[in-house]
Amino acid sequence: MPDQPGQPDDPEADDLPVSTAVSTDGRRAGPGREIVGADGEVGDGHDVVDGEVGDTATLTPEQRDVPTWTEPLAAAASTPVGGPLGDHAAIGRHWFWTPLRVALLLAVIGLTIGWFGKAACVQQYFNEDSQQLELDWRSSRPFTAMCYSDVIPLYSAERLNEGGFPYETSWVDDEGKPTAHTRYMEYPVLTGLFQWVNAKLADGWLNLANAGWLPTGLAVTVFFDISAFWLALAWLVTIWAVARTARLRPWDAALIAASPLVMVHAFTNFDTLATACAATALLAWSRRRPGLAGLLLGIGAAAKLYPLFLLGPLLVLCLRGGRMREWRRTTVVALLTWAVVNLPILVAFPRGWWEFFHRNSLRGADPDSLYNVVTQFTGWPGFDGQLPFGQTPVWLNLVSAGLFLLCCAGIAYVGLTAPVRPRVAQLSFLVIAAFLLTNKVWSPQYSLWLVPLAVLAVPRWRLLLAWMTVDALVWFPRMAFYLGEDKKGLPVEWFLSFVVVRDLAVIGLCALVIYEIYRPARDLVRRGGHDDPHGGVLDGAPDRFVVRGRRQANRAGARPAGGPSPEPPGSSEPSGSGSPPSGSVSGSSSTVDRATRNA
Repeated sequence: MPDQPGQPDDPEADDLPVSTAVSTDGRRAGPGREIVGADGEVGDGHDVVDGEVGDTATLTPEQRDVPTWTEPLAAAASTPVGGPLGDHAAIGRHWFWTPLRVALLLAVIGLTIGWFGKAACVQQYFNEDSQQLELDWRSSRPFTAMCYSDVIPLYSAERLNEGGFPYETSWVDDEGKPTAHTRYMEYPVLTGLFQWVNAKLADGWLNLANAGWLPTGLAVTVFFDISAFWLALAWLVTIWAVARTARLRPWDAALIAASPLVMVHAFTNFDTLATACAATALLAWSRRRPGLAGLLLGIGAAAKLYPLFLLGPLLVLCLRGGRMREWRRTTVVALLTWAVVNLPILVAFPRGWWEFFHRNSLRGADPDSLYNVVTQFTGWPGFDGQLPFGQTPVWLNLVSAGLFLLCCAGIAYVGLTAPVRPRVAQLSFLVIAAFLLTNKVWSPQYSLWLVPLAVLAVPRWRLLLAWMTVDALVWFPRMAFYLGEDKKGLPVEWFLSFVVVRDLAVIGLCALVIYEIYRPARDLVRRGGHDDPHGGVLDGAPDRFVVRGRRQANRAGARPAGGPSPEPPGSSEPSGSGSPPSGSVSGSSSTVDRATRNA
């Protein structure tokens, strides 16, 4: 076989068994399952044909993955409703219940559970001393009820209850003490404005309540409920975007809907705003709309910075696939969008705008960072030792940034040396996971960033649900640790042990993603001859720039004399008589099809 760009030099990549196959109309079948092809011929599911790689809008419902055939967990869960899908079932014919609508229903149930989980922290009581209703946080309720949410204390901590404009309003913390310092809104611009708008909506609600038109309540309770409504809507948008992106596997969106992390952290902070922007940006990219993808990434970065990190994986893959024009367009639009959102606040209130970056530079190692784990278990004082209040942990900042950049370099190497160009979701998941693992702060709600990317990168239901369950469970020893041992809480070792297990689970997922990158026949998304259904302009594109690893170079140099000669990286056509047949997919996708056929 000619050494084409984008095709593996490692013969092991071609000989991996595949446990599922597709029929001539694209339907998956387990080993031994008979399926009827488009021509009416009955087969056993072992003959695999080329799948449609580009726009999947023309796919019939039968061409999508059937989870009760391919996922043991889905097959077991289907028992109460009749068991796995039958061989002759009509797929996609129900007038209402589509996979997306089922996922959205599951999400509404999960979000409702999440709201009730926080509801204990917005209860009120009548204070006999002040003769008024107050928020009931007596007896450490946020920790004993494990209902803590940043949204509730931020209403007063960020002075939203005073009606001032964020980034303009300032206040002094620890006034009269040596540690006194001036504070501003500490969130990125879009998140800060989101809180301010919700505070104004809460004021409007209470005005109508005082007029007898609406039920009344504490202002902070109304603020939380309004915020929760928009945050829930943002998570539903995230699910919609993932379901539309993963059109070959629409049922995978149910993993996001049923995630235990959502039930615990959807309303812990404001992160679902950023996940919605990141997910819709990936959807736009998959539909070959790089400008719209850049717009959404820029908006997401104005809420949380992490969506901008997705430009890194796109850079590596576009460099390899010769699609730098699309990457430049996405990047320019993303940066311009971020600037347009931020510039008015920066010009009008420069000190308030800078507060987000200033506060983050001052933060030390958070309780659930790897740096704090090492400190607590070994007694190590940290890179900067004990710093006085207000001092920047310079070495910690440099080390965490350096480790992240080192991980990014390693991910880029994987992306450029893999036998088949990795999928966009695979490298995106690796980059965000690397950031969380190396960052000095891993707030519990940050794990929501990983959920949509993990579902697109490695849609293995049991593994993902196991990781999400472990990650969600970290919340309970965290609350017990914050409660304090003197109040029958847990010692820090319990909390840190759960953190270590969580980190190991994420590292394990990263290892699995890398394994599937180097063994593409193991990738569930690629089965059936698909390249990268989420890749947009990268889907099916031939490789233009590939870095050969030492192992690949040695194998290429060991080819017998007279064998096919390797092609230069810029070539998309093989030499000699090894040209692919008419109608096959060139570049990386043809490799996957070949690996699947040989399995």
